Amino acid sequence: MVRMSAEERRESVIRAATAEFARGGYHGTSTEAIARRVGVSQPYLFRLFPGKKAIFLAASERCSQDVIRMFTEAAEGLEGEEALHAMASAYMRTIAERPEVMQMQMQTYLAVAAAEQEGDHEFGASVRAGWLRLWDTVHLALGADVGETTTFMAYGMLINCVTAMGFPPEHPIWEGLHPSARPVRPPEG
Repeated sequence: MVRMSAEERRESVIRAATAEFARGGYHGTSTEAIARRVGVSQPYLFRLFPGKKAIFLAASERCSQDVIRMFTEAAEGLEGEEALHAMASAYMRTIAERPEVMQMQMQTYLAVAAAEQEGDHEFGASVRAGWLRLWDTVHLALGADVGETTTFMAYGMLINCVTAMGFPPEHPIWEGLHPSARPVRPPEG
């Protein structure tokens, strides 16, 4: 059996943490569950990350990076409405193929609100910085048009909420969205 490097193990912790936090949220997920999913002990987990908050922030940052990369790749060489629809389609494919990405986003926003209420403003600042990088990526792809960027991001949050609530693809609630922003059925496995 080939041993993983610390960096490879760290990556597997981030993937496992994303899945666990996406499902259970920050407060509902134990580091024990993450360690078990990865197949390591909790003490080893804490050699890789100083604590649960650091693991959550790493998972949140990875989620943000993945969405930024996905938008960047989808919009490459495109402008305006073509870029908008390409990014929307790519996001809907991501939600279908990797629902934990959207779920992690939603859990992250909730965790920020809870942390702020508890007086932890550093947590929110870190998450907001990632969200601003996401905003900037979309903003540039849409020709630096604030209105278009706002609309795109607003539709994205609507899509996240409707998807999180489990509205099926055939539900009439999706009819007001452009086909590029409608659910994509996950590939048959």
